[in-house]
Amino acid sequence: MEQPNVSGIDTMTHARLSLALGLALATASFAAFAQLPGDIDKVNGSITAEAGQAYGNLQTVNGGIHIEANARTGNAGTVNGGIHVADGAQVGGLETVNGGVRIGRQVRIGKGVDTVNGEIFVDAGGHVGGDVGTVNGGIGLVDTDVDGGISTVSGDVTVGVGSHVKGGLKVEKPNSNWSIHFGKPRIQRIVIGPNAVVEGPLVFEREVKLYVHASARTGTITGATAIRFDGAHAPQD
Repeated sequence: MEQPNVSGIDTMTHARLSLALGLALATASFAAFAQLPGDIDKVNGSITAEAGQAYGNLQTVNGGIHIEANARTGNAGTVNGGIHVADGAQVGGLETVNGGVRIGRQVRIGKGVDTVNGEIFVDAGGHVGGDVGTVNGGIGLVDTDVDGGISTVSGDVTVGVGSHVKGGLKVEKPNSNWSIHFGKPRIQRIVIGPNAVVEGPLVFEREVKLYVHASARTGTITGATAIRFDGAHAPQD
């Protein structure tokens, strides 16, 4: 199986890719091993966890994963495909390499949410038991509790109304061998919304526009100057 090109990606990204590629290799040889009851392993094809049903781990290489309303699953991971979790589901960790992760309302995630190339969105009432991280993609939270931290390299971040992030927020600088871009890089947009809380440090290793609502609370900010706003939405750049 051809592996993604990881040249120019920093240590954080290498770790994420190693996990995901390990998943891919394990999944590709699934026929040689006995599956646990309720596990679903595929190489090619999408996986659907039906509404209200219970499953083990869900793993595929080429395909999306769809977890319907009020389903319960273990970890869910894919290499080439997105992950969608509907309202009221309970899942373990969520991980993909090439694909976004979209999570509905009142979803409980026991571990973290991680992607390399794709956006992450968690709707109202969500709870994430670990970190939320992406390399090339935005992150959006609405009234969501995150026990870990948030990290990205090139994506925008919105810690939306009523969200609570316990582990801080970091925008990482790309490795010096990162892909060459012509012209001035786009300035990332970071928004800490009304009544949101980000505990721990907020660290910015590249230029960003940081908007912090008057009612929000944050830890120490390094590498950016907060721009205060009072309305329901941050100013448009």
